[in-house]
Amino acid sequence: MVRQDVIARGAGPAVGWAWFAGWLVLGACAAVGLAAILTVGIALLVPAAVGAAVLLWKGPRNAVVGLSAGLAVPLFYIAYLNRGGPGNVCRTVAGGQSCTDEYTPIPFLVAGVVLAAAGFLLFVVLGRKSRTSRV
Repeated sequence: MVRQDVIARGAGPAVGWAWFAGWLVLGACAAVGLAAILTVGIALLVPAAVGAAVLLWKGPRNAVVGLSAGLAVPLFYIAYLNRGGPGNVCRTVAGGQSCTDEYTPIPFLVAGVVLAAAGFLLFVVLGRKSRTSRV
């Protein structure tokens, strides 16, 4: 337990943000793995589980909230893919036109913003609480 406090307070705030970024990447990997469970999902979930075990063992506990920010990454990607929606959207391709039905991107964007903002805000609040409790 003492070891994690030394790691978290040792080199300043940049180290804490690096742990947060590690959890963010793991969250994104896990979310994509769950979304693609029938194809490549297992290949993404296994490294995410191993990475989570390593980060829980080595890193400070308050950085775990980066996981929720990482879950927002696939939602932002889905919102980007559906940016022309809702409805039937046609694009010009080499042989003519390609039309697809797209969803409205707003729900995906809102959910992504909420998850990302919650992760970042919780990390900042928990970081401030841990600094004030040590002083």
